[in-house]
Amino acid sequence: MVDAELLADLVDFIAKHLVDRPEEVSADADVTGDKIRISLYVAAGDEGRVIGKDGRIIQAIRQIAIATAARRGKKVTLDLVKSEKDG
Repeated sequence: MVDAELLADLVDFIAKHLVDRPEEVSADADVTGDKIRISLYVAAGDEGRVIGKDGRIIQAIRQIAIATAARRGKKVTLDLVKSEKDG
């Protein structure tokens, strides 16, 4: 569980430095065996900042999470979830 929390904290830290409203960013991790699913929640208006042009930023965040998890023998997926409230 420590690995999942560490990865969620890492993704949360990166995302908070990209958005206009960092207080609305959060990341949760669910563990199933050796697989970790991270759900990244951002405000509706900030999703474009996290996705980036052609998805480059979110893909870079995924690659960081994948590399970090691989060092611990885990597999990870990262999902971006838009918050329903905006503003």
